[in-house]
Amino acid sequence: MKIKSQRDFWSGLMFVIVGVVFALGSTNYSFGSSAQPGPAYFPFWLGVLLAVLGGMVLFKALSIESEGGDPIGKIAWKPLLILVGAIVFFGLALPRLGLLLTLPVLVTLSALAGQEFRWKDALLNSVVLTAGSWLIFVWGLKLVIPVWPVMFGG
Repeated sequence: MKIKSQRDFWSGLMFVIVGVVFALGSTNYSFGSSAQPGPAYFPFWLGVLLAVLGGMVLFKALSIESEGGDPIGKIAWKPLLILVGAIVFFGLALPRLGLLLTLPVLVTLSALAGQEFRWKDALLNSVVLTAGSWLIFVWGLKLVIPVWPVMFGG
């Protein structure tokens, strides 16, 4: 069997692996039912869906010819490291700095990974995403997420 698109093959394989790992990992939790889903319900079905979509991409990579084999280019290390660093910062800083400071920093740092970075766009996205996240997670779902920095009564 010949790989006809390297890019689709490796991304499909990654989706299948991640989906299967999430589906299997969720089996350690209570599944519940459709009427009253438990903590395993959403990650299990999301993992299954991701694995199925990955399988479809894999099938396409093995069956549909692409121009030049669609090779994988070189890894864009700078954006990758910026995004991973922004996510690590968010995870470490959220309990101390709160959502209203940490999320705008995450969005702005993530925007720096792009080639078309503009301060105005990054700040507007930061405000909209922070307000939306507060509305959905803190106000709507009543999740216990620190909103303010610890020094202001977090």
